[in-house]
Amino acid sequence: MPAPPSAGTHEADVAVLGAGAAGLYAALCAAADGARVVLVSATPLAQTASYWAQGGLAAALAADDSPPLHLHDTEFAGRGLVRRSAAEILVTEAPDRVRDLQALGVRFDADRFGHLALGLEGGHSVRRVVHAGGSATGRRVVRQLSALAAGERRITVFEGARAQALWCSDGLCRGVVCDDGRVIAARAVVIATGGAAALWARTTNPPGSQGVGLLLAHAAGAALSDLEMLQFHPTAVIGVPGREGFLVTEAVRGEGATLHDAHGERFVDELAPRDEVSRAIHVQLLESGEPAVGLDMRAIDPAHFPNVVASLREAGLDPTSELIPVAPAAHYMMGGIVADLNSRSTLPGLYAVGESSCTGLHGANRLASNSLSECFVFARRAVEDALSRPVEARAAPSERELQTLRELPAPASADAAVRAALWRDAGVVRTPEGLGQLLGNPHPLARLIAACALARTESRGAHLRADRPERDSALDLRHAIVADEEPISWQTWR
Repeated sequence: MPAPPSAGTHEADVAVLGAGAAGLYAALCAAADGARVVLVSATPLAQTASYWAQGGLAAALAADDSPPLHLHDTEFAGRGLVRRSAAEILVTEAPDRVRDLQALGVRFDADRFGHLALGLEGGHSVRRVVHAGGSATGRRVVRQLSALAAGERRITVFEGARAQALWCSDGLCRGVVCDDGRVIAARAVVIATGGAAALWARTTNPPGSQGVGLLLAHAAGAALSDLEMLQFHPTAVIGVPGREGFLVTEAVRGEGATLHDAHGERFVDELAPRDEVSRAIHVQLLESGEPAVGLDMRAIDPAHFPNVVASLREAGLDPTSELIPVAPAAHYMMGGIVADLNSRSTLPGLYAVGESSCTGLHGANRLASNSLSECFVFARRAVEDALSRPVEARAAPSERELQTLRELPAPASADAAVRAALWRDAGVVRTPEGLGQLLGNPHPLARLIAACALARTESRGAHLRADRPERDSALDLRHAIVADEEPISWQTWR
């Protein structure tokens, strides 16, 4: 239930930062296990980035599908960087998480016989993507989970609050200090604040997706990984005021929409993994000098994607009669806070789930719609692990500790210059010269992204180096680690 602002210390078993899909589900799972939860949301509930997610949940639910086949597609898309143990967990547990959500009242699309209607998206070899309201899946899921969280007596919601710093002592994360002075003392802190794609000038993400959770964790001493791996979505609307960066879901290509160059010719397999499609579009734009390619949705039934069609029409585009101008945009960060198979970070007591985390699941290129499935699979594992651990002795931070924490600067926001620099120097194609320029950027996460991208001297998945266009097999399963102020190090994850 929402709580009014008040100073002082609030005790909880679990503090969850972020009220998107991962954070809401973590809070509800913890409450179902009898835990007291404080949920911190910078926005009102149901207004997070997950709300806008058009993709669905990937899960092996069809008769012609299986977890091993889902695993194969995930590893193929991830370009030799997927942590198999994390992917095995996802493909095994995702079907049960879909059923959990149904039990919580989420209504997924079904055919006239009541069977789940499964969609096909890029990189998937069979139909396995569950949607709700066509391309309104994020909206439907987040609305339902938000309503449940708001009515759950074990969950206290701090709306309009932002974490300023993590409270740590004796090598443990013991809670969080908010920017309004409130302190949450907790057995475990779960970061579910989303990714960082809004650091790029051209993005599909809302403005708040700037890696706040990553900066909080890094400042507290937790390791980050794979920050060079930022996925660009191939089909974001371009050149249309009010809809710049609006994502046209990959599901429309699964239903037959096609991509066309300046001469009206198709030039790519529209259902290839996202890195391949984005790269093909990028080449077309360089060769033609055009700002966009055309997405042909004219053969698609508008009733299947009502919110996409409505948004395009509001912008003066009619997808039933004309091609939609699209080009790649920053969409999803595969990197994040290093997390193990139970979502534990390298800082005891701190967990990371959803796009804030990096378990190695997505490798160098996320398979479409694995991200929402990841939110639910690993949020549940985080809570189960946190509540199974022995209760550490807790005490409120001293006034001296509080004063120190409150004096720490809040995680930095990126201005227009920072965002322009990331798009220019760490966009679809990177050069050592551009990345070197980013090393002097005023934004701390921009500098870390540049350092990781310089360290990975190859092209792999979403990371394309103009000077190193080939994949280096010596870097298979090798992940770039950022910890404290140490130089980039490498770990092999299996």
